[in-house]
This record gives sequence, structure tokens and C-alpha cells, in this order.
Amino acid sequence: MADKVRVTLVKSPIGAVPKHRRTVEALGLKKVNKSVELPNNAATKGMTDQVRHLVKVEEI
Repeated sequence: MADKVRVTLVKSPIGAVPKHRRTVEALGLKKVNKSVELPNNAATKGMTDQVRHLVKVEEI
């Protein structure tokens, strides 16, 4: 199991549900095609599952 995950914003959250917009912002994603490295834990997994249609997740 990977220690970290790389989360990349692949679709704009402009037309998304406000809760999903806030989740994307809480993940630290601001612009399309930008990535952040986050710890691989239950909180991160839950957040990325909620906005899986907007992000791409890779294990590092």
C-alpha cells in the first residue's frame, strides 16, 4: 500500500454541487491539471471518492 497519493484536478468544479466544490478546495486543488500529494488515509480516500468525477488519483 502506498504511503501517499497524487490527486490531480482533471475537470473544473464550476458547475459542480457546492459541497463538491468545497471538497476540491479542501483537497488543496485550485486549478485544472494541478496536482497535490496527500497522505493515503481514510479521510483523503473519502474526499477523493466524493469527487471522483473531477479528480484523478495515483498512488506514489
